[in-house]
This record gives sequence, C-alpha cells and structure tokens, in this order.
Amino acid sequence: MAKDKISYVCTSCGYDSPKWLGKCPSCGEWDTFKEFREKKGTKRVLTGSDGFSMSTGSSPVAMSQIQTSDDPRINLHDPELNRVLGGGLVPGSLTLLGGEPGIGKSTLILQTVLRLTDKKVLYVSGEESARQLKLRADRIMENPLSSDEPAPAQDPSVLVVCEAMMETIFKHIESVEPDIVVIDSIQTMATENIESSPGSVSQIRDCAAQLLKFSKESGTPVILIGHINKEGSIAGPKILEHMVDTVLQFEGDQQYMYRIVRAIKNRFGSTAELGIYEMVQNGLRPVSNPSELLLSDIEQSEGLSGVAIGCAIEGVRPLLIEAQALVSTAAYGTPQRLATGFDTRRLNMLLAVLEKRIGFKLAQKDVYLNIAGGIRVTDPATDLSIISSILSSNVDSSIDRKTCMCGEVGLSGEIRPVSRILQRISEAEKLGFDTIIVPQSNMNGIDISKYNIHIRGVRKVEEAFRELFG
Repeated sequence: MAKDKISYVCTSCGYDSPKWLGKCPSCGEWDTFKEFREKKGTKRVLTGSDGFSMSTGSSPVAMSQIQTSDDPRINLHDPELNRVLGGGLVPGSLTLLGGEPGIGKSTLILQTVLRLTDKKVLYVSGEESARQLKLRADRIMENPLSSDEPAPAQDPSVLVVCEAMMETIFKHIESVEPDIVVIDSIQTMATENIESSPGSVSQIRDCAAQLLKFSKESGTPVILIGHINKEGSIAGPKILEHMVDTVLQFEGDQQYMYRIVRAIKNRFGSTAELGIYEMVQNGLRPVSNPSELLLSDIEQSEGLSGVAIGCAIEGVRPLLIEAQALVSTAAYGTPQRLATGFDTRRLNMLLAVLEKRIGFKLAQKDVYLNIAGGIRVTDPATDLSIISSILSSNVDSSIDRKTCMCGEVGLSGEIRPVSRILQRISEAEKLGFDTIIVPQSNMNGIDISKYNIHIRGVRKVEEAFRELFG
C-alpha cells in the first residue's frame, strides 16, 4: 500500500517544504510550518502565485487577440457595500469577507442576498443549520431597514444547503446553476483530496483553489466568509488573500453600534473606500451620512470643555468626528498617554509640539483622548481638532459647538494644507456649522462668497487658538 505524501506548508505565505523548517525561506517568518498530508494517487490542484489554476493544455495568446466585454456589475441594493466593491459585484469574481466572531459577517451577507430577488443565490453554510438561517432571515424580513431600499421579498430566490464537503457542494451547484454562491465559512469547508481536518492550511488552500477555478470558468461570483486569528489577519495561509480578487475587512467594536467595511484588496476598484453600518435589532443598517450620527449628541456637550469637532476624509467621503480629551494632574508620578480611535504615537508628537512650540506644560499631566462613536481615524487633518480638545480640557474652557476645524500640525507648530478642502467645507456647511478653521495655504482659489459658512484661514497653532479661545 502506497504511503501518503507528507510535506510542510508555511501558514504565512504557503511555501512548500519536504521537511520542517524553523524559518520560512520565502517570507522570513519563524515557526509557521504545519504538517500537510496528501493521499497518494489524488490529483492535486496546482495554483500560481495569484491563485489561477495551471492547466497543462493551455497555450500562450497574444494580448491583442484576447476578447473582452464590459460585463455589468451586479447591484447588491446596498449603497455602502456597492461603494466598497467599486460599484457592485463583478461577475466571475472571488470576494473574501473577514471579521471577528459575532461582528455581523453572516448577517450582512444574508440580508444582502435576500434583497437580490432577481438573482438565484446558493447559500452554503458549514456553521449554522437551515433552521437557524431561516430564523435570522425572518427577523430581517419582518422589519425593513430603510424605506429607500427594496424590502426583502417574502419568497426570495435564496437556496440554502448545509454542507461542508466540496465535492457535494459542486454537485449542488451543478444542479441548481445559481447566479451567486456564498460560502459560510471557508474555514469549515473540506475536500476529500486532502487528509486533514477542516480549517487546516492545506484544506483552506485547496478548497479556495477549487472555488476560484469554478468562478473563473463559469463567470459566477463567489463570496467567501472567513474568520480572523488573534492578530487580526485572515485565518489560514496568506496565499488565500492572494488568490481572491477582493478582500473586505469587517471592523468594529462590539460595545459600539457602528461597523465599518474596508477594502484591503480590490482588483476592480479603489481600496480607499469604506462603508459604515449601524447595528440594529433586525440587522445592519447602511449609514448614508455618518456625520449626523456621530454628532447626534452635540447639544448635550454644550458648554463642556475638552470637546472639538474635526473634519476627516475616509476614502472619498468627508466625515465629521468629535474628539474628546481629558487632561488631569498625574497622580502616580508617571504621566499616562491613552488614546482610543487615534494613534498614540502621533498623540505624543502633538503633545511635544504643544510643549515646545506653544509653551503649555503637559509633561506632568495625564492625557486621555477618545474619538466618539468608536470610529478610528488616520487622517492627519484631524491634528488641529485633537490639540484643540487637549488645550480646551487643560484650561477648562469650552469651544463653540458651531465651529469645526481641519489641518495637519507640523513639528514647528505650523498648520499644513490638507486635501479635498472643498468637500470638508461643504460637509460642515451641510450640517449647520457657522465657522470652519482651515489652513491658510488652502484658502488660495476658494470663493468664500459661495458658502454660507465663515471660513477662517490660519498659519500657526497660535492663530487657531486665538480664533477658538480669543
């Protein structure tokens, strides 16, 4: 009897080795090799670095002879998800949605496919029973999330099968001929070609390669739901992210109501887009204007110190966020620097600018910073609102709630220009702000008469503080 072939695979990059290695020669990671057992006589799927199957019968074709067609994207009836995907779901694409347990991955995909009444969807579940999916679907259909979007049909053309073996799944696909296939989740799938447990490196790689081959040959889009590990990356081999066309990351704190979908990789659109959802009782509601929700309690903080409104750009959309700061005397000698939703290292840099250039003594004080709503911002244009909230708390003086600001703070205390200033001004005006403080360098070419909001240009941090505190 022939013995099974044993090899070792790097869980980070998918590198194969006939023996165990401590350090991967391909990616340089340590202790990432796992045993991979393959049955003797089984046909192994060969994939390239980008995941496309290598067929021995293929031949080179001139680029000019390749026929292309502009296939219309599939409208998912979800403006946020359509935006992140680049305009809709591309036929023949392989999309991977990853996120923490309980964040709402299955709920997002299920409520999306329930609205596709003109498409036949095959929902393959390896984690939940058909009854559990039906209970969740009934809850979603009972209460539509928005009057603007089409409500789920009472008899949607969504077919559910609870199966984990790929050979059986492809038989169902052949008999049903669906327009969209959903796999929930890829870590629970297994194939008979590999003798290892579901979720192992070899099983994930082989199952994903089979689904990729099917989607490219048939033109059927496939959506994979994936788990993440404790480091926050997609569980399984790193080659899984190389194989798929689009990688979406579903983020959010379970203690907050907001969820964010980011495109980490997108072969058909920009990775700068993001979609924002609000977790409600009957599902995830798309948030078309997140600024209004993030600033919904603005009246309650009227007259309170340590609060400033900044305008950030996430993707291509402007987003008004509320920065909250608390400055107090260090009780235990060593000052604390804690930030939620903002980079702590950049916070330390801004505190050094305040102390060196402006003269505020914060070395012996605790500084706590929070971006309201659980949103994490990386736009440097929020620097001005961050230091304004810190100074407001330090001197215990409130900032006018009808004033917002944007500007990057340099190491010498100057206010540097920011991108898309017109979008930021328009967003502030739309939400009813009276004044916006912007870098003086961005004032060139702006027709102030076109706006009903006062636009103040500042060159240095001292000028911005005089505008805010007099």
